[in-house]
Amino acid sequence: MDLLVPELAWLVCIAFMAGLVDAAVGGGGLVQLPGLFTALPQHAPAALLGTNKFSAVFGTMAAGWRYARNVRFPWALVLVAAATAFMFAFLGATAVSLLPRDAVRPLILGLLIAMLVYTVLKKDFGALHRPRVLGHRDLALALVMGAAIGFYDGLFGPGTGSFLIFLFIRFFGLDFLRASAASKIVNIATNLAALSFFVPAGHVLLAFAVPMAVANVAGAYAGTRLALRGGTPLIRRLFLVLVVVLIARMGWDTVAG
Repeated sequence: MDLLVPELAWLVCIAFMAGLVDAAVGGGGLVQLPGLFTALPQHAPAALLGTNKFSAVFGTMAAGWRYARNVRFPWALVLVAAATAFMFAFLGATAVSLLPRDAVRPLILGLLIAMLVYTVLKKDFGALHRPRVLGHRDLALALVMGAAIGFYDGLFGPGTGSFLIFLFIRFFGLDFLRASAASKIVNIATNLAALSFFVPAGHVLLAFAVPMAVANVAGAYAGTRLALRGGTPLIRRLFLVLVVVLIARMGWDTVAG
């Protein structure tokens, strides 16, 4: 118990910051998961991954609920993507044991760099909301996008929110604010898919996960408030910063092996 208190206090602070960052632009796992591995090195990786997902899903749901009340986005499109993301997240989790992560990392690094260059060079990317009437082609594209993102999140994970935001802007004409809101709904689906494995398998440290979930929700409220007030310009800047951080981290992991 003496060791639990300082570790828990540290992880609660980490969970709050992760919820804040994730609600605004995604990438909460970049904050929370390393914090868990640093504070609780004695626990199995599966337990830390499950604890991360458990606390994160509550923050993501809180952010999604707040966005849904304040921002309009194409629900039919988002729900199609979320449904396929849920199903394919299972397949991704299954494939983890079949495909080495070292084989995936260089590909994802290349995609992140391409995404960053495209966003920087195209100054009006995500600046305007260009709604259009959705057709069967859009729904089919959302289905494919949800499947790909769900599989990736189950297989690897880092940058899922950033990829979702980019794809919602690039292919469906959303601005950064609405794309961030839409990405939360799909993220809820992938997190729930992961939890449907972690919880029955007992890979959740509830003594840490429950207080972290409360802190993550508080951070999510702060993050959505910040995003709604700052709007698209703020989210664009945060998005670029997050992608640079992702590239730096993945580049280091690739070089360091």
